[in-house]
Amino acid sequence: MGTDRIKAGLDDLLRGLGGAGAGLRRAPRRPTGAPPAPPPPLPAPPATPRGPPRRRRGANPRFASRLRHLVRSHPALATRGDQVRVHHTLVEHLDVDRSYDVIVSGLPFTNFTPAQVETIMNRYLELLHPGGTLTYFAYRGTRYARALAAPTEARRHRAVEELLAHYHRRYATGCWSVWGNLPPARVWQLRRPATRPGTKHHAAAGRPR
Repeated sequence: MGTDRIKAGLDDLLRGLGGAGAGLRRAPRRPTGAPPAPPPPLPAPPATPRGPPRRRRGANPRFASRLRHLVRSHPALATRGDQVRVHHTLVEHLDVDRSYDVIVSGLPFTNFTPAQVETIMNRYLELLHPGGTLTYFAYRGTRYARALAAPTEARRHRAVEELLAHYHRRYATGCWSVWGNLPPARVWQLRRPATRPGTKHHAAAGRPR
C-alpha cells in the first residue's frame, strides 16, 4: 500500500472524527537560528447548544468513491470487479434483493444511541441468510473512560452495551479479545438461526417489550 493511499485513508478517518478539512500537512521549515513562530490563535469555542447532543450518521461519499476506485484498480479484483458492489447508503436504508452469508461490521456501536443500534442490528439480521454470521468489534475499557469524562455519555454507553447483550444471549456463537490492537478490542460473532423450510424467521431481537 503506497504512502498516498495511507495518507488518504488517514485524511478520511480524521474527517470522520469531526475535523472539518483535517489532514496531514508537513510543517514548514524555518531558517537555522531563527526564533520559532508564535502559535496561531485558538479559535473561539462554539456555543454550547441546550439539551442532549444530536448524534448524526452519514454515508461518507469520499470513502465510498475510494472503495470503488480500489475495486477497479486492485490486482486481486482485476477479473472479479463485477462481483463487488459498493453501496453508498446507511445499512438501515440498504434496499437489496439478496441475503448475505457473512457481514463484517466496523461501526462503533457505543458511539450511537440505543435506538440507532437496535435499528442497525435488526437490519443486519434481516440481511443475513439463515445460518449466516455477523462479526463486529468493540473497544475494551471505553465505558470506564467515558465514566470519568462524561457521566451522561457513560449512561448512554451502558444502555447500548445492555442492548447488545440481548443480541449476544440470543445469537452469539463466539467472542474473543485482540490484545495486540490499540486500544484492545473484543470481537463478537453472531449467527442468524437456520430456519426450517416453510417457516419465516423473525430476526429482530432488541430490548424486552
